[in-house]
Amino acid sequence: MARERIVIGLNGSDDAELLIRRAARILERTDGGELVAVHVRTTGGTAGESPQVLEAQRRLVNDLGGTYHTVSATDPARALLDYARKSSATHIVVGQSRRGPLAGVLAGLFAGGTVEARVVRGAGDVDVQVVPRVPPQRNAPRRRPDLGRTRVAIGFALAAALPALLQLLLAAFDHSVATAVLIQLAGAVAVALVGGLWPAVVGALWSSVLVNYFSTPPLGDLAISDPQDLLSLAVFVGVSVAVAGVVDGSARRSKEAARAQAEAATLGDLALGASRSEDTLDGILAEALDVFGATGAGVYSSREGTAQGSGPTSGLSGVRGADGRIWSLVAGAGDTAGWEHGVTGLPGSTGEPVDDDTRLVLFGREVPAVESRLLGAFAVHVKAQLERRQLAVSRREVLRLAEGNSMRTAILRAVSHDLRTPLAGIKLAAGGLLQRTVTYTPAEERELLETIDECTDRLDQLVGNLLDMSRITADSVRPLLGPVRWSEVVAPALRGLPDGTVRVELPANMPTVEADPVLLDRVIANIVENAVKYAPGSGITITGASDGMGAATLDGYPSGELRIIDHGAGVPAGKVLEMFQPFQRLHDRPQATGVGLGLAVADGFVRAMGGTLTAQETPGGGLTMVIRLALSTGSPGARHAAVQPRQEAT
Repeated sequence: MARERIVIGLNGSDDAELLIRRAARILERTDGGELVAVHVRTTGGTAGESPQVLEAQRRLVNDLGGTYHTVSATDPARALLDYARKSSATHIVVGQSRRGPLAGVLAGLFAGGTVEARVVRGAGDVDVQVVPRVPPQRNAPRRRPDLGRTRVAIGFALAAALPALLQLLLAAFDHSVATAVLIQLAGAVAVALVGGLWPAVVGALWSSVLVNYFSTPPLGDLAISDPQDLLSLAVFVGVSVAVAGVVDGSARRSKEAARAQAEAATLGDLALGASRSEDTLDGILAEALDVFGATGAGVYSSREGTAQGSGPTSGLSGVRGADGRIWSLVAGAGDTAGWEHGVTGLPGSTGEPVDDDTRLVLFGREVPAVESRLLGAFAVHVKAQLERRQLAVSRREVLRLAEGNSMRTAILRAVSHDLRTPLAGIKLAAGGLLQRTVTYTPAEERELLETIDECTDRLDQLVGNLLDMSRITADSVRPLLGPVRWSEVVAPALRGLPDGTVRVELPANMPTVEADPVLLDRVIANIVENAVKYAPGSGITITGASDGMGAATLDGYPSGELRIIDHGAGVPAGKVLEMFQPFQRLHDRPQATGVGLGLAVADGFVRAMGGTLTAQETPGGGLTMVIRLALSTGSPGARHAAVQPRQEAT
């Protein structure tokens, strides 16, 4: 059997959820199918559309597994039928019109019937279900576009003064009733252009009284002797009101068009910023300040329970609102000094819901109803940015889990392969010593014991590096920072190496750096061990510098550096970055000892201390490892605490 395809006709109203859920229930009773929502946008319905309502409808359709489409048309019934035929729909779900009885009769006489009636007649073999709509609220009358109180007040003032001035002008010369009517009609049109319909109606009535008294025989009397003059005055009043209505409508449409153009430009900027990934939450709030002329803007989130922030808040404590929920500031721009009152109706503020638990509030201005659609569009972009933040957090968490999984896999591989070498050496030497049938000379016994000791040390170092790398991957390294001199950690790090292997040439009186001595000891030991392993007999030198002696600054802070220089074969430029990755060994030589964690552990420890570890080519051949740490300020961890929030923000 063919799959069911249900097309839902939407017009942007807030009761579309009823149609969508009704269509979903129809689809549930079938063996599966497709849900298609079609928003038919007409010129008359665009002004009343809410971006938040449209976004909620789109999300609901997507959550139900359907698709959402938008078409523009002058005839919604024909557009819906054409779309249903092109998509091979089996059902059409439309809502009942909200027109009153008289409007329904007029639609049936002049427009061929209501939208749902025309859809039913033209559907053919496609099933049509008409869903009764929720009746509108009585206390929410439709509001006409506002011309502004100042403009209307000026219109009423002109309606009172202009007819009298025109009548004084007419008194300067002989004139007929028709001339007086035409001049006063021009005045009514001027009043309509300025103040709209009602000032023009008042002016027309006032003009008719003046024309009757001063220009219609008998003069100086409101009585009218000639029936034609009475007809002229009646036509004058009717034409004045009609012309005033047309002019008023034109003026309002002109203001609507200008407002729509400004809204379109603003929405275009928002959409362009979103497409370029520049539409940050702070940027949206800053733009809202400019667009609405507000002094401050903030985004709040709420939840049930205690006044402890949750989610990506700014660290401010929550405030309990009148509804019992805890509201916390997520992001703000401008003056948000009274943010704790924004959710309870601070005078001079405007709140716009973003979703059930989030609200956008503007301070310093009450946004009029005519701009609520634009404010709703800003709320939709705020919601998108909040979701983008959540996706970024989820992405980082997924990447962290993936890195942890890769690290665990590599550790298992190292345990199963590289750690077996020292274990095999220990097993072999210990087994030889336990053989009672074999007699060893003192030199042979010492050699076996030295093998056990060497393999044990090697095993301890490998396990230590694995544990250190695990801590770095889990972001659980917490250095104890304080003033440290390079000479205090270099000597312990070289313990165990034969004399003459490394030459130390540290300048005298080098300033202290901010570091953890235990971690820095491990860093230097790992780097030196790596140099001894890959550049044996080449001569290894340790030297140092600080600001003023060749060292660069570190994030704008003065720093000191330690250089570990070898003159071996060096590392190709393309392999430098890979060298710091875990389980990477030069040329991936299987015969090399270790699991390739020495430099990765060193780099992780240096980063944890707020420094950098870089590799440079040694003049004449070889590799120079540069450890750079900030100079100590005398207060343990002060510079690290100042830099850490900046690093987390990036």
